Amino acid sequence: MIITRRILLGAAAASSVTACAGLPRPSTVDAARVYRDAIVINGNLVLPIDPDTPLDQETRDIIKASGLTAAKLTIGGSGGETRAETAASIAAIDKTVALNPDIYMKIASTADFARAKAAGKLGIIYSFEAAEMLEGDIDAIDQFRAAGVLVMGLSYNLTTPFASGAMSPTSTGLTNLGHEAVARMNARGVTIDVSHSDELSSLGAISASTKPVLITHAGASVVHAHPRNKSDRLMRALALGGGVMGIYELSYLTTAPAQPSLDVYFAHLSHALEICGEDHVGIGSDALLWPFDTSPESMAQWNASLEQRKASGVAAPGEGPPPFVTGLNRPDRCAVIADGLVKRGYRARTIDKILGGNFQRVFAETWTA
Repeated sequence: MIITRRILLGAAAASSVTACAGLPRPSTVDAARVYRDAIVINGNLVLPIDPDTPLDQETRDIIKASGLTAAKLTIGGSGGETRAETAASIAAIDKTVALNPDIYMKIASTADFARAKAAGKLGIIYSFEAAEMLEGDIDAIDQFRAAGVLVMGLSYNLTTPFASGAMSPTSTGLTNLGHEAVARMNARGVTIDVSHSDELSSLGAISASTKPVLITHAGASVVHAHPRNKSDRLMRALALGGGVMGIYELSYLTTAPAQPSLDVYFAHLSHALEICGEDHVGIGSDALLWPFDTSPESMAQWNASLEQRKASGVAAPGEGPPPFVTGLNRPDRCAVIADGLVKRGYRARTIDKILGGNFQRVFAETWTA
């Protein structure tokens, strides 16, 4: 689904694998300086998109206030778009970038991160979380890579011809066609994202891939058990393969209907650092760039969207609370996370990697044929 300006205005109110090398200690790190200088990459974020009209000043100010260098934007939703519809969504985002050249940049290579940072623009990393838009055709990977999609999934909660999802009743693991898809993505310079695949499929993809694999947005199941959170076994395998796991802000971090707190968020982030090591953890909010509007009208719209997800079979247990952590419902959420890491004693080097350095490394290793 494309988030248009009209929806925006209606919804917004305004690398070794070891124990974490950045263990907490008394710190004199300047969080604001670290954030200012970092290449900040959010591994999954909803951005304001309108292919018809340039973004207004309020929206531009929100984007600027984020301090982000780049964000991965999901195209094709949770698998509800066909191949043709997804191609049309890509064209709509291309138009949005063209209408706002002073604020947006389409990321085509890792060199674009430095260009976006220097120009004060927000780089958009085109991506798929689902795989239904591939329609079981390996050649579709080539089509969408040529259109600028740099990150692709193998399944979104449910089973596809390639892999089973986090909510699949029976796990298929990585199928034969899934092995072909992994090989094609490796060959074409596409980063593989198994955020929504189940454990067996994710382990299969990590094993089959010759390049690092991502879990761009998830939590730790040891901290809170949930089908969308990842086991220590999977997290270790991901890190051993050179991959990165981004921590999200979804309700799955804690027991619904409670809204996740900052302490809960940092419990997941700290556990990931302990299990994966500082070279293999990032931020993948899976939230809105702008503050989520919790007014009754907005919540009614949100609850209606959840009903649609349930009807389509892609919903996970515990969906209900809106997608944000209390204290992070703001454009500069990554700056708040940086400050929290400083207060917990992490070193500047570790924080820089979490803010975007680790994702940047994996992209550099995977976006070349």
